Amino acid sequence: MPIYNAPLADMKFILNDVFNAEQFWQANENLAHIDAATAEAILEEMAKFAQNVTLPINRTGDEEGATFSNGNVTTPAGFKEAFKQYAEGGWIGLGADEEWGGQAMPKMLTVLSDEMLFATNPSFMLYPLLSVGAGMALNSYASQEQKETYLPKMYTGEWSGTMCLTEPHAGTDLGIIKTKAEPNADGTYNITGTKIFITGGDHDLSENIIHLVLAKTPNAPAGSRGISLFIVPKFMVNADGSLGERNTAGPGSIEHKMGIKASATCVMNFDAAKGYLVGKENEGLAAMFVMMNYERLSMGIQGLGASEYAYQNAAQYATDRLQGRSASGVQSPAKPADSILVHGDVRRMLLNARANNEASRAFAVYVGQQLDITKFSTDPEAIKAANNRVALLTPIAKAYLTDTAFNAVIDSQMVFGGHGYIREWGMEQCVRDLRIAQIYEGTNGVQSQDLIGRKTIKCNGLFIAEYISEIRDFANGLDAELNFIKDATLDAATEIEAVTQYVIEAASENIEFPNSAAVDYLHAVGLLSFSYMFAKIANAAKAKDGEFYQNKLALAQYFVQRILPELELRITKVKAGSEVIMNFSEDYFTTQA
Repeated sequence: MPIYNAPLADMKFILNDVFNAEQFWQANENLAHIDAATAEAILEEMAKFAQNVTLPINRTGDEEGATFSNGNVTTPAGFKEAFKQYAEGGWIGLGADEEWGGQAMPKMLTVLSDEMLFATNPSFMLYPLLSVGAGMALNSYASQEQKETYLPKMYTGEWSGTMCLTEPHAGTDLGIIKTKAEPNADGTYNITGTKIFITGGDHDLSENIIHLVLAKTPNAPAGSRGISLFIVPKFMVNADGSLGERNTAGPGSIEHKMGIKASATCVMNFDAAKGYLVGKENEGLAAMFVMMNYERLSMGIQGLGASEYAYQNAAQYATDRLQGRSASGVQSPAKPADSILVHGDVRRMLLNARANNEASRAFAVYVGQQLDITKFSTDPEAIKAANNRVALLTPIAKAYLTDTAFNAVIDSQMVFGGHGYIREWGMEQCVRDLRIAQIYEGTNGVQSQDLIGRKTIKCNGLFIAEYISEIRDFANGLDAELNFIKDATLDAATEIEAVTQYVIEAASENIEFPNSAAVDYLHAVGLLSFSYMFAKIANAAKAKDGEFYQNKLALAQYFVQRILPELELRITKVKAGSEVIMNFSEDYFTTQA
């Protein structure tokens, strides 16, 4: 049976030693209610929930799956009880404003609690995750009356939330959606259309579901400038807050998927369903981006959780599995063979995964800290800088963390050999469940285009220049004993600075270039980011005694010598240009030999 032990020591190290979280929180009057002891207690309680509640129903949930019958979705056995316990524990509102019943905990902390749930049961985690994202969009753009009506019950788990964007013909191009919103005399709208790939579009976990739906009003401008956002509840809400009649919105079917089978992915039909405008007409995409960007960071955390889960199981298997002998001589003479940990290639795969976990966790907390500054700081300049950093790093958090996590999960599965392909060990489910993280909330290719286009070329490299400046300031302050990571990080920063200038110039000469170079550019910036994180990790570990901290330094050495060299490859591919890709005719891809 698969195992999972929450990496609490690593999490506490990242918070307390790497980022000095308590000092950061206490210096901000809006975060002074949280200290290290409180944060650690929260993480310890989430660890118990993840290990004892969500992990046991992960495989059974995958085997049973969500089911659809007579217009209703039923979640697998145990999910309803787990959701009730999760909601009653106040976990849905952990990071929400106290005004709506939340606990106002910082993002630096909630990314770590989210990691544990994603590690043990990604299908389960997606249900409350969508509620939190919908709540954030409403809190930013809804009217006071709408907030009072919906947010408290969404954060208690009595009601859930969804995000209804994609349509069968539209995909990522939301500007061509066909869902219509016809205004009524009473100020409401009739919403008509079909949405696909709607996570948690229907289920039996809460008594009501609040759909956030993108649609177009009559005479709306063409393209994305004509999109509006609407609240469409599953059950109408009466003036006193009680539930009324069923709205004409519901699932037509659920998708039969490769993974996350316990998460209901619905085709949603809206047949003149009653809807309520959020914010202003034609400004719905800005509101929805609040939710989308939250979900994108969450997908990166999904990757981290899966990579940690896979690593733990692979490391345990490698310790127990006896096969072959060490090249340097017998290591376990009393046993018929040595453990496969004596083999360098097995260690390579495990260290790849472990390095990914350490850097990804630090990076997630770092992005969380930037989000906390944007939300809680009272310094306009700090808020502006943090907003720029979040804009730059969101596509990296989504795409790089899920790409590297998928590689780590594949490496971990390979450690098992043939057993990794067998269901009972849990690795094949982990691979299937994680694959979607690279696809939904905008494929990783789309995230790469966002980074190279909107976040780099459009601002003439301003965001990346600010980031590189911060990295250099930190690296230049490192002690001589950390020259191995200092020099590597500074060299990487110089390489990224140069290739960014190359990208900006090449894009001005060839409109096809950015799209062709985008993924490699994102991975290059991701490698710099991981080097920055390992510099922070090494700096925090060097002053500490004990094997735990020495291993942090050793892993940083591994990253510099065995992973960071990929940067040169990525830059070479960026500079290869677009011609070798775009010169093939369209007929080439369909012509048979």
